[in-house]
Amino acid sequence: MTESKPQDLYRDTVFLPKTSFPMRGSLPKREPEILAHWARTGLDERLHAQAEGRPSFMLHDGPPYANGNLHIGHALNKILKDVINRAHRMAGFAVHYRPGWDCHGLPIEWKIEEEYRKTGRDKDSVPVLQFRAECRAYAQKWLDVQAAEFRRLGVQAEWDHRYATMDFSSEATIVEEIGRFLLNGLLYRGLRPVMWSPVEKTALAEAEIEYRDHESTTIHVAFPFIHDPTPGRALQDVSAVIWTTTPWTIPGNRAIAFGPEITYAVLRVDGVTDEAPLEPGARLLVAESLIAPFCAAAGITEHYVLYTLPGEALADAVCAHPLRGEGYDFEVPLLGGDFVTTDAGTGLVHMAPAHGEDDFALTVANGIEVPEIVLDDGRYADWVPLFAGTHVFKAADPVCAALSAAMERANQDGTAPAGLVARSTLVHSYPHSWRSRAPGSIILRRSGSYQWMETGTCAPSRCLALEGGGLTPRAGPKPTTSMGAGRAENISRQRAWGVPIAVFVEKRTGEVLRDPAVMQRIVDAFRTEGADVWYSAPAARFLGEDRNPDDYEQVFDIVDVWFESGSTHAFVLGRDGLPFPADLYLEGSDQHRGWFQSSLLESVGTRGVAPYRALVTNGFVLDEQGRKMSKSLGNVVAPQDVNDSLGADILRLWVMNSDTNDDLRIGGEILKQQGELYRRLRNTLRWLLGGLDGFTEAERVPYEQMPELEQWVLHRLTELGGQVAHAVRSHEWVGLYGAIHGFCASDLSAFYFDVRKDAIYCDGAGSLRRRAARTVLDHLHRCLCAWMAPVLVFTAEEAWTARFGEADSVHLQAFPTLPEEWIRPDLADRWTTLRAVRRVVTTEIEAARRDGVVGSSLQAALDLPLSAEEAARFADIDWCELAIVSQASVTVEPGAASIYLAGTDGADNEAGGGVGIHGAPVISAAGGHKCARCWKVLDEVGTHAAHPELCLRCVEVVESRPDRGPVA
Repeated sequence: MTESKPQDLYRDTVFLPKTSFPMRGSLPKREPEILAHWARTGLDERLHAQAEGRPSFMLHDGPPYANGNLHIGHALNKILKDVINRAHRMAGFAVHYRPGWDCHGLPIEWKIEEEYRKTGRDKDSVPVLQFRAECRAYAQKWLDVQAAEFRRLGVQAEWDHRYATMDFSSEATIVEEIGRFLLNGLLYRGLRPVMWSPVEKTALAEAEIEYRDHESTTIHVAFPFIHDPTPGRALQDVSAVIWTTTPWTIPGNRAIAFGPEITYAVLRVDGVTDEAPLEPGARLLVAESLIAPFCAAAGITEHYVLYTLPGEALADAVCAHPLRGEGYDFEVPLLGGDFVTTDAGTGLVHMAPAHGEDDFALTVANGIEVPEIVLDDGRYADWVPLFAGTHVFKAADPVCAALSAAMERANQDGTAPAGLVARSTLVHSYPHSWRSRAPGSIILRRSGSYQWMETGTCAPSRCLALEGGGLTPRAGPKPTTSMGAGRAENISRQRAWGVPIAVFVEKRTGEVLRDPAVMQRIVDAFRTEGADVWYSAPAARFLGEDRNPDDYEQVFDIVDVWFESGSTHAFVLGRDGLPFPADLYLEGSDQHRGWFQSSLLESVGTRGVAPYRALVTNGFVLDEQGRKMSKSLGNVVAPQDVNDSLGADILRLWVMNSDTNDDLRIGGEILKQQGELYRRLRNTLRWLLGGLDGFTEAERVPYEQMPELEQWVLHRLTELGGQVAHAVRSHEWVGLYGAIHGFCASDLSAFYFDVRKDAIYCDGAGSLRRRAARTVLDHLHRCLCAWMAPVLVFTAEEAWTARFGEADSVHLQAFPTLPEEWIRPDLADRWTTLRAVRRVVTTEIEAARRDGVVGSSLQAALDLPLSAEEAARFADIDWCELAIVSQASVTVEPGAASIYLAGTDGADNEAGGGVGIHGAPVISAAGGHKCARCWKVLDEVGTHAAHPELCLRCVEVVESRPDRGPVA
């Protein structure tokens, strides 16, 4: 039989930590088990019942698109929302979070069309209701997938009350909102240029457009004057020269704009390069300040300015189209425009009213017809001379060829120049659809469209031509008050999958029918049968018996999905007892020009007030090198993969440890770092649970009876509680969970636990010191579990139920209310100094271990030099306990200066900061024998006859235990 060592005999008399909470989280396996437990125990229903009678907090969910698995940006946004919701619930609010989905629109329609193309089917041959049914099924499939993936991330919501834009009730509400605009005069029909995607055959909203560098063909074109109103006929035999980056719009030209305040010059060409199409003697009109760059572009080597004239003198002048005689025999008047500048070009701007906002406004104001020359697929209409059937993206060469031929004819005939003067290329920022990703994929094209506005009346001067703001540089986040300034929005889309703009237009007048009874019949039908009823029911059902359906056009354009998502507040807020407006909208920073804006405009237009009280934005997710994620780079981090490999709590911790106000980075190494942070947090919880084994209320020690060290820990705990409360109030969460981790790692694990573990393990059950320490552990466990619960939803639950049983849930708890008396700045200063001194001592102990003086800190004796003032100030400090040595003494150095600190603070750790003391602490080997129970080396060990292996404290503890002695 093997002889037992002395320490083995007393092992069972030590209060060793005991807990069912494992060191390893095994989160990928454990998290789904916890989700299943919540479902079995009805946690969602219990949370709903708990909310009764509480003040409300409402975060309205911006709907993700039901098209594919969740990406990491979805996870970031939904986790942030979940943290905020959970924290408000634990702060005492009633939270009703109803997740939503955006289900209509082009991407889903495009997917179904792709399937058709694979099987050789033609979408146009498929009945519209069948096509819509396939789109609905596709959206439902991905809605269900995403809902399951959000749940796997730990997102708590009223899933049974989720909304989707394709629900019958939602479709009815969208039509009802359209009706509100219709009846209050903010919905009108108008022909104007809109951002148009020939690939997708629909108009696009500004939020659907991105800008990238694109190489465009640029041309200078001569238009000969045919009517000269100037004194002395200064424009006789002269041609006006325009410059454009869109050669394909030349067939749509109907005017030329000049700047009334600009000085123009008529120059005579005296010399040209061999390649130049112009001939000497040609007379051209350009802005005086742009003569030099124009001549360089046109290959003009010598010129002479015949005379100058003010821009206002060009009023009433008329040019011929350069392709006159080939189907372009209309007049091209010169019109004054205050938008004309001399920043580039010639100071003369060709006006294609179907393809430009300024063009449209100026020509319509002057009574000029707006031709529709481009079809919805980007081809010239069959009636367009010379270019019928040509796609505008391929039009530069044929247009330039026709213009070159025109110039050659003018040269041969000896008439004023007409046609191509110069051709070049320009790299510039140009719009493209973010779906097609093809630069230059967007054109401005005239289209019949419906517009809505947020305020004011629908006077043409206010509603005209504002959609073209997409041609300006992309705007960053703007204040809420300016997001909708002066905006009109095209809301009609020429597609099939969505909510139709369910209105009628009187054929005789072209006016939109504004009849509340008709609108109500439409809304009622949509609510019971969905939007499909617009396609299946006869118009007479909606128009009623007093109107002839033959007198009306039924509009089948669908409403833009941004209008739909902007209407979602009407699905949720102000219904079922929920508040309006929402307390918070939270989305990515791009939504200042997207959902934030469309929601603002829609709500102000129908209710006169914003649908939210506050906005919070998050950045975008990049890889570890700061690059955008793409499959081609192989740097995509999918939340599903993180769940399966590390666990959702790691992903949630990454979110809350990042600065979500800016762009975030993620990758293998970053997630590995989060895993390490998580391990420290988990070990803190495990240590607390182990130290609390068997804790009862009978042990609890009142605050005023606690040792100073415990009071300091509660001070730090209360400081942290204040940070939590501030985050809840302000929605500013950045840095909070880093502070919680620092508290766990530095204040607790590296200091308090280290100092107090001897008392917790080895003091007697009735010891005030041990009871006070365990009382603090109880506060720590309750607070940390509660504060971690909004983020580490699974781990906090596991740590809570490991102590209180699975019938309870941490998510039903409130954030603890900590007494103000626990705030002790005086203790903070005092213990900052003590920890700094301790750091110097432990550094010396480590040196002594390396030198072989001692094997562990408990084999050490400490002699600490202090000034007389310090010795008196810290006379109550047990330096053995604080430094974790067996013996300690203080040497007073009379007249010495006090301890000085450098770089330390209340959250200092064992390795940081600096302190100077009067002489280095002296570390020597402790004299005496090692206690078999607590392992301290003391002279008193061996002095007790019954327990010669123990120190006197351990003797007292062992003697007081029921078993009264070592294990046989």
